[in-house]
Amino acid sequence: MVDIFCLIKKKKKPVLPPFLLEIKDELKKKCKGLKTVTMKESDLTKAEKKLVQQILLQTRIKNENNVTRTQAYLDFYQRHPEIHWALLGHMVSRNGGWNMTDLKGELLSNLLSKQEQQSFFSFLERGNWLIFQDVYPQFLLYEESMKRQRQLFYLLPIFHVSTFMETIWSHFWKYGNPYILAIALVINEQSYLEKQVIQNHLFQKKVFNTIQFKLQDFFSLNHILFPYCDSEHEKRNIGLIGQTLHKFDSLHERILLGKRLYSLLFHKKEMLDKVVRWAMSQPHTGTRKDYWPHLFNDVYESTPGQPYRRRIKDCQIQQGIPRIYSPRLEYAWKNVTHAEADIEDWFDDWTIIDYLNKQDEDMNGEITHEYCETLEKMELAIIAKKAIFRPQ
Repeated sequence: MVDIFCLIKKKKKPVLPPFLLEIKDELKKKCKGLKTVTMKESDLTKAEKKLVQQILLQTRIKNENNVTRTQAYLDFYQRHPEIHWALLGHMVSRNGGWNMTDLKGELLSNLLSKQEQQSFFSFLERGNWLIFQDVYPQFLLYEESMKRQRQLFYLLPIFHVSTFMETIWSHFWKYGNPYILAIALVINEQSYLEKQVIQNHLFQKKVFNTIQFKLQDFFSLNHILFPYCDSEHEKRNIGLIGQTLHKFDSLHERILLGKRLYSLLFHKKEMLDKVVRWAMSQPHTGTRKDYWPHLFNDVYESTPGQPYRRRIKDCQIQQGIPRIYSPRLEYAWKNVTHAEADIEDWFDDWTIIDYLNKQDEDMNGEITHEYCETLEKMELAIIAKKAIFRPQ
């Protein structure tokens, strides 16, 4: 994976702060193969085997679909707010659910074929499932460590978690730095996704090489939105902050996006409180009606057979025109039975530690105008497509 990080290697190497030097030394040892002992289930005590099975069972139950995963992240964050990634993962997973239902919603269903919808859903669902089955056992092992007041991270290899994260969790247990843990989890999950999904030849063929995927940059479809409400009494007036990713197939860009999203959530406590307030008050269902019911509805309001007409102007539905159909996940897609993940540790380059350097970015993340422009572009694309393929 050395060349994957060439972008950061070409730049002048940043000076590592003292608290990262310990992580660096441990990761360098692992890269040199000085710590190659692997743990097998047969090496465990009876009590350890029972704990492992409990964690695997809980992970499997919560990993049923995007809605259950997303809720599990939020529930864990409520129990352990020191684990910042749990909230970040919850909010990003909400976006994953919205992207899934968009495929059956009124806009994208007019632009994509049935086969394309299925391929894109399989890609989104596989990634969402993989990340959860990797990260949730880590969370439960941390929770059990807290209960017993002794760290159990030596069990991480049983769950096929990267050796990178064993080092990071041990560091977190010792120093309690929430930023280091959160960004390390961003690095871990995106690197894991790179191996398991992005480099998968089937997804390369059916998703990344399709015209529709390449058009995502044009439409700016890769918006990550964080809804928020200013107070408990302002639930109708939901604001949006977020970021846009333009190179989904770039590991480097996805990691940097994760760092920016983390800053949006945790740089200012006032904004964090607003996002958490909304998340706690609005259960995740997969429909975009969850945050903007003035634009979206989970009931199909349009008259069947009628040609699509423009509806959105300045983030509002024009008077007397139906809202955009955005279904709930449970009605859009059935649950999927997944094949087991490949067992392979992505970590082989300690220089990824450069990503752990903190760089506070003072950005407001305002994305409402950009997002509404995207919706309007999609409407125009639908109208253009219907005009081109209209029977003469």
